[in-house]
Amino acid sequence: MIDEIKLDAIEARVLGVLIEKALTTPEQYPLSLNGATLGCNQKSNRDPVLELMEGEVNTAIGKLIVKGLAGSVHPSGGRVEKFRHNAEAVLKVTTPQAALLAELLMRGPQQPGELRARVSRMAQLDTQQALTDLLRPLTERGLVVRLDPTPGSRAERYAQTLSPTSHVIETKAAAPVRAFSSSAAATAAAIASEDRVAAPAFDPAPMQKRVDDLEHEVRVLRRQLDALAWKLGHKFD
Repeated sequence: MIDEIKLDAIEARVLGVLIEKALTTPEQYPLSLNGATLGCNQKSNRDPVLELMEGEVNTAIGKLIVKGLAGSVHPSGGRVEKFRHNAEAVLKVTTPQAALLAELLMRGPQQPGELRARVSRMAQLDTQQALTDLLRPLTERGLVVRLDPTPGSRAERYAQTLSPTSHVIETKAAAPVRAFSSSAAATAAAIASEDRVAAPAFDPAPMQKRVDDLEHEVRVLRRQLDALAWKLGHKFD
């Protein structure tokens, strides 16, 4: 059953926020739709920082409810519907394990040191060994995976698998393949040197910004389409 649970980026953010707020601000939990939206768009301890609309968050909550990971409650005397998570029961994890998953859902892959510091806001982790003991059953069950260090770093990282597409995972660059003889390499180096002198400098910044802007527009449109499809009872592949 757990293997079949896959979340999109907004569902991942909402579930992470519900778990986080249950542990850090229990007096404000369960969360209203407005509270969940504010938590999703929070600038601290979020990566990436999002600007979600209430409709998008409401759609994601609906999907989580269908998957059993969230539920709605109507507090006695209150008119506002509120929402809670069912992560521990559905995923069969302890509260500290749920806190670790929430951190990875909200912020993406992290090194052990930073992961321990951030999870400590929600669960007691006095030592690095305590974090290791927390990670072991999650990795054995496939809810968390170990990643190689990023280029220039020595520390491994850990990522959640409930929403594999929520965060970009950087990998080590492959070592260059040497296919030239020493003389051919020298000739190629000389040609490249001449090209660098003759060719004008190319600034990729404007093009990259344009690509980033277009990708952002596509993500926004996709979220709006998903929200519309959910309301109409359809699903886009």
